[in-house]
Amino acid sequence: MIIKELELYTAQLAQQTDFYSNILELKIVAQSEQSVAFQIGKTILRLTYREAFTPYHYAINIPNNKKEEALKWLKDRVDVLKDGNSEIQYFDFWDANAIYFYDNDKNIVELIARNTLDNESDTSFDVQQLIEISEIGLPTTNIKREYEFLNERTIIPIYSGNFERFCSVGDANGLFIIINKNLKKNWYPTQDKPHSSDFRIKFEEKGRNYRLEYKNERLKFIS
Repeated sequence: MIIKELELYTAQLAQQTDFYSNILELKIVAQSEQSVAFQIGKTILRLTYREAFTPYHYAINIPNNKKEEALKWLKDRVDVLKDGNSEIQYFDFWDANAIYFYDNDKNIVELIARNTLDNESDTSFDVQQLIEISEIGLPTTNIKREYEFLNERTIIPIYSGNFERFCSVGDANGLFIIINKNLKKNWYPTQDKPHSSDFRIKFEEKGRNYRLEYKNERLKFIS
């Protein structure tokens, strides 16, 4: 799955614009009074103003040989979220390393280096090494319902997990991280509560393009 655009909501559009453009140094590709869009590799991240919102968790793929450089790059800009004293987290079930930080809205943002992807780089790490948005968290109370809705239209596969507590859907390039928020009550590596935050997404699966919205804790396709 290739995530082409991810739209999140914010009540602090100016502050978020400053964070992503000046702290992370992302390129602004579109801007209005109500929204701003940034280029993150193959993906557009769009932030849209809305007074009521709750935080998100999303991830960005980076080259699998650049985790140490990415950590240094991040630490020059933000505080890294740790697990104990560990700044880089290893997940053996995915053979991947991840680094976490907050943006201005306390969205948990993750840089993830997946050893299963052939994406090594011989270039020094900078903002251009952010390859694509590769995950969006989707907290729900019914994992099976949301997966079956997705699969019925897109035939998108389960990557790992099951319908009880945690189910990642898609592939290493793009994943819906569907969790049962009644059982998984905090995001790793923080103790932050997972919210069923509204979002919109454009993605490609098996050569076909789709547009979805997650609203009021239900997925639906939009034109």
